[in-house]
Amino acid sequence: MTTRLLLIDDHALFRSGIAMVLAAGLSRIEIFEAASLEEALRCPADTLDLLLLDIQLPGINGLEGIAPLKHRWPEAKILMVSAFHEADSARNALARGAQGFISKTETPDRMLSIIAAQLCAEAPGEPASLSEQIRLTPRQCEVLDLLCQGLSNKMIGRRLNLSENTVRGHVQAMLATLQVSSRSEAAFIARRMGLVS
Repeated sequence: MTTRLLLIDDHALFRSGIAMVLAAGLSRIEIFEAASLEEALRCPADTLDLLLLDIQLPGINGLEGIAPLKHRWPEAKILMVSAFHEADSARNALARGAQGFISKTETPDRMLSIIAAQLCAEAPGEPASLSEQIRLTPRQCEVLDLLCQGLSNKMIGRRLNLSENTVRGHVQAMLATLQVSSRSEAAFIARRMGLVS
């Protein structure tokens, strides 16, 4: 079966680059491209498996575009793409129905593995089964909860009466455990798996 993917980004060079990475790394894939939400909604594909949606788009931005894209392709998963790590944007995207977040600073291999994992994931049961495999210490859970609220390491340290270096250590350990490379991704995963409320 062919996997159908739509890349929505106003930077043609990024679209071309990620399309080459996907074509080389995934078998049986059909890739559609769009520079704006308006162009994306005119995509001729009746069904799509995954949409890579840039947060910063001209006209209607990526966050505002989640709902119309979900309406057009209800079965498609949506991964947000951004050059910035903004916890608020990540939380907002997840609340609107996105499944994940990819930073444009990721290596091609890491991007490919995130996309491949999303394509292989079973939507309804995945968060619970994955959350059972995640083992965080009670202190890491406290730090993760505050991180998801958008607090800096310094502010988390003040709240928990810890040094900033100690908080940084907990954050790094958490990122490794969750197998992510940014605070925004950690917030996405934590909410998706029900690790934080």
